[in-house]
Amino acid sequence: MKIKLKYIALSSILLFGSCSLDEEPYGFYSEDNFYKTAGDAEAAVAYAYGTLTYLEYSRSIFFLGDIASENTTTKSDASADNQDLNNWKVDNFKTNGTLENFFKYGFISINRANAIIKKIPECDFNQNLKDQYLGEAYFLRAWNYFNLVRNFGLVPLHESVVETLDQTASPLAPDMDTLYDLILSDCRKASELLDVYDAPKIGRADKVAAQALAAKAYLYIASAKEHNVSLYKDMKRDVTLMYDSAAYYAGEVIHKQSVYKFDNSLLDIYDVEKPRGPEHIFIMAMDRSGSTEGEYSKISKMFIPYIDGATLYLKQGDTNAYIPTHDGWGEYRTEISFYNSFDPNDKRKTDLIVSKVYSSDGTLKAEYPGKIPYPFCRKFIDPKFDADKTSTRPFLIRFSDVALIYAEAAGPTPESYSLVNFIRQRAGLGTLNPNLTKEAFRKEVFKERTFELAFEGDHMYDLRRWNRIISDVPQAAGLSEDRVTFYPIPQAEINLNGSIR
Repeated sequence: MKIKLKYIALSSILLFGSCSLDEEPYGFYSEDNFYKTAGDAEAAVAYAYGTLTYLEYSRSIFFLGDIASENTTTKSDASADNQDLNNWKVDNFKTNGTLENFFKYGFISINRANAIIKKIPECDFNQNLKDQYLGEAYFLRAWNYFNLVRNFGLVPLHESVVETLDQTASPLAPDMDTLYDLILSDCRKASELLDVYDAPKIGRADKVAAQALAAKAYLYIASAKEHNVSLYKDMKRDVTLMYDSAAYYAGEVIHKQSVYKFDNSLLDIYDVEKPRGPEHIFIMAMDRSGSTEGEYSKISKMFIPYIDGATLYLKQGDTNAYIPTHDGWGEYRTEISFYNSFDPNDKRKTDLIVSKVYSSDGTLKAEYPGKIPYPFCRKFIDPKFDADKTSTRPFLIRFSDVALIYAEAAGPTPESYSLVNFIRQRAGLGTLNPNLTKEAFRKEVFKERTFELAFEGDHMYDLRRWNRIISDVPQAAGLSEDRVTFYPIPQAEINLNGSIR
């Protein structure tokens, strides 16, 4: 189906490029020809999800979630914007292009979701489909606001479609409670409207994804307030109730459905041919068959270093099997101190971080230290790569993430221990001390999240909500809490929105 779309002539909220501010903006969709059929609505939903796969947005997941932490660094000739993020050059953040893109595309996706929320109730087709599309739109709005809030703190609040120039001048939300009211309300609406898919659906959210997002949001509030994080410490919500709510929604994911569960094999979780595996509650949609980047992925190139330009082969765990991959650009680099912090027997180190590569016959080709400049993450490998085109996809919400959310929120209960110990034993490690205090147990869960979710764009936010950036990230040492808790709203957005000061 050919979809006739009109982009708005504004840079930050609705447009891909820059336009004259004298232009009169148009609605996202030509209402003369859109939302007439279920197919139109399906296309609109796909269009809203599509924002997540934009090159500038998908790569920023790692620059903001990993590179700025103590676990990952970037190459010396990376762009100035990404060097600044890596080195915490906070004076440059207001004009940082990576931050601008993350902010911009987040609001583009929000506006597309708002268009669906506005128009779908008026449509005349099957109610079950209407509920699904509305639920996905509420999920997407919550998803994007949650990510914007985690990075920028107070941001403009848009609960309706931006269709005219004056509607872009929205002030910042008055407080964090107001923003989380919207996020959590949208998660609940999405959970009520959506069903559980029969199998994980690549790039789409269902009821379980909405419940998992609610659990993540409640845990973020609880731990950030408990650790006196700026703005969160002033929220009116009760910490204990927030932890209980996080445990409730995570428990709904763990107990009330059978589609999503632990995968017994670490390598299977990251098998590019198994994106519908049981761990993948919400995974980005990219495929090597696409015609432009965003439709296909180059994420693997970002993690793998350049070695000799030829095909490399990686050993599959403790088997004698080897899989091929290209070498890469070395943009996302493992910090050696982080690599050394793993237990030597941890399969998340031995099986998922590469220190040796081979030729096709299994002979050693290069190793770290040596020709391999750093041990590299192999969670994003596509053995069927087509030149630079791969099907490697960011893992946005995994079942193991939700299990660790439950454990941290609920504290040292028998079930919490069981969940954490499964993850540890899958990685080849022993069980936790069974007699930990709540505080000590939560610290162990934090540590487990660091290893389990490494290189998946989540660690920086754990540091933020635990108020540990200054203490844990060497580049941030000496900065004030106010300067590390949130990134500043990009100056380009301030210039466009007269209500932001």
